[in-house]
Amino acid sequence: MDIRFLGHACFSLEHDGTTVLVDPFLTGNPKAAAQAGDVAADAILLTHGHADHIGDTVDIAKRTGAPVVAIVELAAELSRDLGSGPQVFDPNIGGTVTFDWGTVRLTPAWHTAVSPQGTPHMPAGLVIEIGDKRIYHLGDTALFSDLALPRRRGHLDVALMCSGGHYTMDRFDGVVACELVGADQVIPCHYDTFPPIETDAQAFRQDVQQAGYAEVIVLAPGETHTA
Repeated sequence: MDIRFLGHACFSLEHDGTTVLVDPFLTGNPKAAAQAGDVAADAILLTHGHADHIGDTVDIAKRTGAPVVAIVELAAELSRDLGSGPQVFDPNIGGTVTFDWGTVRLTPAWHTAVSPQGTPHMPAGLVIEIGDKRIYHLGDTALFSDLALPRRRGHLDVALMCSGGHYTMDRFDGVVACELVGADQVIPCHYDTFPPIETDAQAFRQDVQQAGYAEVIVLAPGETHTA
């Protein structure tokens, strides 16, 4: 499976002809590695509805017909925006949505969330099973002990982990998070997009690997890792 980092917290997961897009903030993203009008999507998954995560969801869904998965209150807003277009799935924390390519399950993330339209909702992490891989996108979160729980349901191959600080946990808390999450590999994200979240990703990599918690793959926007 190919994991392409598109900048900030946006990833494209590609397996066997299927493309799953997560948090497609591309327009207005100074680190975006693609334009919203060019990306493929067979499904769009959202951790939460802050502008730097919901991003181009509506435009991409309308163009591609991709179904959207978002927590229930945000899903209601998206359903209004999309009308009779692509299907919107509305799980809550703990809920799982099943597709022919795999599943996505919502887990807690310790953060705040109100959409640009003013819809308050809970943020989430996403446990995505696609092909024979299980990917955990932590979403925007602080360090908290429940990050250790998703692996109790099954081995985690890759964690997509915020590390920029200020709005989420920083790289130092991220080291502890790597121990809790227990994934084989960690790809840092949500850093260097804007000045408040600039950090040293290579120092994060060094600290995590010296502790023996995971292999850290630092991707520049546009780069792809094959898991």
